[in-house]
Amino acid sequence: MKKYELRDTAVTLLSRIGDQGGYSHLLLDKTIQTKGFDSRDTALLTEIVYGTLSYKLTLEYFLRQFVNKKLENWARWLLLSAFYQMYVLDRVPDHAVIHESVEIAKQRGHKGIASLVNAVLRNVQRKGFPNLDNIQDPAERISLETSHPKWLVERWISQYGEKTAREMCAVNQVEKPISVRVQPMLTTRETAMEELASQGFTVRASAINPQGIIIEKGNILKSDLFLSNQVTVQDQTSMLAGQMVDAAPGMTVLDACSAPGGKTTHVAETMENEGKLFAYDLHAKKAKQVSQKAEKLKLTIIEANQADARHLQETHAPETFDRILLDAPCSGLGVLRGKPDIKYHKSEQDVLSLASIQAELLHDVAPLLKVGGKLVYSTCTVDKAENEQVVQSFLAEHPNYEVDPAFQHELPQAVQDAPGLSSNGLQIFPQDFDTDGFFLVRLVRKA
Repeated sequence: MKKYELRDTAVTLLSRIGDQGGYSHLLLDKTIQTKGFDSRDTALLTEIVYGTLSYKLTLEYFLRQFVNKKLENWARWLLLSAFYQMYVLDRVPDHAVIHESVEIAKQRGHKGIASLVNAVLRNVQRKGFPNLDNIQDPAERISLETSHPKWLVERWISQYGEKTAREMCAVNQVEKPISVRVQPMLTTRETAMEELASQGFTVRASAINPQGIIIEKGNILKSDLFLSNQVTVQDQTSMLAGQMVDAAPGMTVLDACSAPGGKTTHVAETMENEGKLFAYDLHAKKAKQVSQKAEKLKLTIIEANQADARHLQETHAPETFDRILLDAPCSGLGVLRGKPDIKYHKSEQDVLSLASIQAELLHDVAPLLKVGGKLVYSTCTVDKAENEQVVQSFLAEHPNYEVDPAFQHELPQAVQDAPGLSSNGLQIFPQDFDTDGFFLVRLVRKA
């Protein structure tokens, strides 16, 4: 590896993601493969990139206290990434961060910018970072402490109160553990856990899903179980959606917005690969991903195709399906722990626009459900407009549907006392079970 290549690569990635709108996980994965970094360097690169993005608003506030001139984009990201390492990463000595940052500035720029980087970082080392405790406005303080846009913090405070909003923002800055779902036709959870433990992994059983395993230590992506498709990576909350569809062998089931296929394949597993599962996605390429995932997991009952879920009545007759899963496109504000750049690219108007689309989707797929059938509506967000309010509006306009009376009682015991459980569904906050934020409810069609 070339001298200073790791941190220089981090600056390049941050500029492409932060200024050009690139997808963080795709760019990072591609860069790691291209550069051939070892596991230790990969971990540090990932930490710097995701950490700097996670704390971007906080770091930019700090930068304004030390620099009062416009910087080139690469120089700004160089300083922000250096700030992150000095502010958060205890294991990286300040002198090493300063030295490498100055050398990178010399390589990328000129003597003047290198001198500026050196002066700024030495000043930070000497004075320390500004104290945020003196900020009086609670929303602004939470915003800067946890690097969440102020409009979002204010929205969450108005919906859930300051305590819940603060906890949610704080946990979004902490990496969550990876969880996997076993393919029950290929192995059992107990067997998989024993095998992983024998290979040096530290694991525990999920309390939310009987197929779930939480990986506390070890790279599951390099395990034999993952490479042989006996386990697949999926957040515990996402598993809960597939579980609560309550599909049984022989049923006819619809997954209306299926890509990338985690929930689709989970439902097929609960059906023991017997019956028929129609899976659709708006984009043909993504529908193909669902088919590929099903093939890897040896699931043959899934038929995946491209379609707009709002037009499925043109393809399927009314009352065709025993079960429907509508995992609606959403703002993604529940998955900020894994995709921190999302929060900087969303607006309040985006949330409201998505809520309108979600309402359309629910209205248009509902007639496809049989009388007595069950429909799960879910999102990976934590906003009431996209969740409870969509459900309330739908039920007000469709009196022949109701929240399934058995829904709350059939939830896993671990989530039956969740603070976000209400008559309109289950809102899981990321701090509740160390997972993604998620919402789901199960509706039933009455006679």
